[in-house]
Amino acid sequence: MKYQLISLVSHGDERGSLISFEAGINCPFDVKRCFYIYDTKGGNVIRGAHANRRSKFLLVVINGSCRVKIDTGTKIDDVLLNNPMTALYLDKMVWKEMYEFSHNAVLMVLSNELYDETEYIRNYEEYKKEISGNR
Repeated sequence: MKYQLISLVSHGDERGSLISFEAGINCPFDVKRCFYIYDTKGGNVIRGAHANRRSKFLLVVINGSCRVKIDTGTKIDDVLLNNPMTALYLDKMVWKEMYEFSHNAVLMVLSNELYDETEYIRNYEEYKKEISGNR
């Protein structure tokens, strides 16, 4: 499974709603890092544009919307994230590009790894070479 949409369960009452993330329940890994992307400037902003050798990710748009281009080396898909009750799981060695952020978008990302620049592949041609050797 290189990527998958995961439905999240919201718990709430008259005070509001809450969604939790738990390893092995709705998050397929133990979380070591969390970051979010917000205040993107203009409709042509592309974030990501890389693959990771070890990191897996869970993407959740907390507010607004964005699109995610997913390239597994054998298949390219495009996913619209526009609901905080849907998460997108991305396995390691998946090329990802997040784009078409709405003006109010907040994209939260959970990861199984701490940040390590050496595990990033930022050149698409290099990614294609590495992924063809990993099949």
